[in-house]
Amino acid sequence: MRRSDQRRDAVFACYQRDVTDRPLSVLLSDAKPFTVELAEGVDRHREELDEVIAEYSEGWELSRIAPLEKNIMRVAIFEMNYSDDVPAEVAIDEAVEMAKKFSRAEAPGFVNGILGAVAEEMKAEAS
Repeated sequence: MRRSDQRRDAVFACYQRDVTDRPLSVLLSDAKPFTVELAEGVDRHREELDEVIAEYSEGWELSRIAPLEKNIMRVAIFEMNYSDDVPAEVAIDEAVEMAKKFSRAEAPGFVNGILGAVAEEMKAEAS
């Protein structure tokens, strides 16, 4: 199974957890290791990831962001911060493609804008 598919599965597991309150362990019972790593990482760092999303989503309350789009961004920001083998550009591209496929028409631009700003700040902090 491709990493793209596993990212999608991690996003959907986190999304389902948000909207159904089912335990992540149940949602990940048949998941591949990379999916589990991402979903559990997002869960562990959820508060921090949400703070980042809230900081960069100017004019938007975190509660107003659709749960699917929020989880797409959580997974991408988690990868950008905690996965040394995933370049920020890849995490952003994967997230935007997911938003194009599964979200409303405005979502890809919104997701790209927030993740691009996060990546720029990460680059600035690294130099």
